[in-house]
Amino acid sequence: MRKTLKEIAVLIDGEVVGDESIVVTGIAGIQEALPGDITFLSNSKYLPFIDRTQASAIITSRDIKSAKKPIIRADNPSLAFTKIVSLIVPQEARPKGLHPTAIIGKKVVLGRDVALDAYVVIADGTVIGERTIIYPGCYIGADTKIGDNSVIYPNVSIREGSVIGNNVIIHSGTVIGSDGFGFVTVDGIHHKIPQLGKVVIEDDVEIGSNVSIDRARFDKTVIGKGTKIDNLVHIAHNVVIGKNCLIVAQVGISGSVTLGDNVVLAGQVGVVGHVNIGDNCVVMAQSGVSKSLSANATVWGYPAKPVDTAKRTNACVQNLPRLYDTVSELKKKIEKIDNKSDKGQ
Repeated sequence: MRKTLKEIAVLIDGEVVGDESIVVTGIAGIQEALPGDITFLSNSKYLPFIDRTQASAIITSRDIKSAKKPIIRADNPSLAFTKIVSLIVPQEARPKGLHPTAIIGKKVVLGRDVALDAYVVIADGTVIGERTIIYPGCYIGADTKIGDNSVIYPNVSIREGSVIGNNVIIHSGTVIGSDGFGFVTVDGIHHKIPQLGKVVIEDDVEIGSNVSIDRARFDKTVIGKGTKIDNLVHIAHNVVIGKNCLIVAQVGISGSVTLGDNVVLAGQVGVVGHVNIGDNCVVMAQSGVSKSLSANATVWGYPAKPVDTAKRTNACVQNLPRLYDTVSELKKKIEKIDNKSDKGQ
């Protein structure tokens, strides 16, 4: 990479403050950057680094008017920096065509420029859209439908009847459409309930590694358009997740839960079955959702409660040792008073 700040500003629709002729040759985080690098500042907690970084230039929000070093003011510094990274980082070499070891079943329909890498298995009746890439060791079950421009990384299993949209990314080790956890217990014996439904993953979804998304019992488990799912997440049968949700690592969502649009479940959140979480809700890390949440709620704790209430409760809990000592002292004083009273009698 070798571009002037003026050239970079044009690429990201930004405004240069300072010497626009400075040449940038690399990219780095604000703490790691060296002379010649461009970096970015989007989080206010890193504001002190704006004067300490060794970077030659910084992409900032438009709230920053000036700095000791040249800056490019942009509407969204993080997104602008991402655009620069995508321009200069070489694209990974992706498979092309059909590898001779790929196994393709009967009545399979492959779109234009589909790539099936080594030891991919495509079962009967599957339809795969144009320019979709399936990496080595993947299994695609019978009658599955995968849209255009999707990428399935190595060792993903997609069970029969699943529907995957366009521009979907699924990372290694993920299982789509495994049986839901359904059993009926009679006389101490757990009898399996057949899981006859499917999984539907809409367009522009990205699913991390080692995620399990279970098929529905009868109808469908749905992941809404634009939703992003981190690694090690479990989504149980008949869950419906809305559009543009963020599901962070190690979240567990029990069966028949419904999430609205733009919901955020932070790391290690657990959700009990058969509850609704409204649009724009944020559930903070390690919380346990035990009842339905109205739209726009921000909750924390176990059981999850409004964040202000949870913080006050937590503050009280932190004070319990001191409260215990206070009560113990009061108890001793009361005992002394009682003893003196008894002697006075």
